[in-house]
Amino acid sequence: MATTPATRPEAGQSARERILGTAYELFSHRGVHDVGIDELVERAGVAKATLYKHFPSKDELVLAFLEQREQIWTYGWVEREARRRGGTPEEQLLAIFDLFDEWFHRDDFEGCSFVNVLLEFGDLDHPVGRASADYLENIRCRSQPRARGRTARPRRLRTLLAHPDEGLDRAGCRGRPRRGETRAGAR
Repeated sequence: MATTPATRPEAGQSARERILGTAYELFSHRGVHDVGIDELVERAGVAKATLYKHFPSKDELVLAFLEQREQIWTYGWVEREARRRGGTPEEQLLAIFDLFDEWFHRDDFEGCSFVNVLLEFGDLDHPVGRASADYLENIRCRSQPRARGRTARPRRLRTLLAHPDEGLDRAGCRGRPRRGETRAGAR
């Protein structure tokens, strides 16, 4: 999902909003471990003490980023667009897969922040790892009711719904040319 004005730090925002907006942009595109605190405070235009006043540790900032990602990406984009594009649960489920296909083909595709952060931390006992896994589970749980009784291939659908972008990779669907395109013509 592209960086939106809601995630980009802007004048007039509180220090906390600037920090979180900067973290959102940097973490979603580069990951957590690649972004240092010095770069974060410089880009947000705040002092280190201000960052730590609002987020006592980098882990606390990452947790806030994940929560914001769920609000913007899961609810503000996937859920909203599925409901807008589909009137029935089945249509909404199909819309989710259309959304992911569009997302995968975007020039600014940054991958799934929940998966990326989970892989970076690699520990479900760590609060950030646990939160990442919980957000992934929430995506699956929000999609699953739309799928009940809708397929003769429930195992494959479960794989796709476990996490759609990872499931599409495993199912061999991601990266294929769109209908009517050749591999050379694909974006």
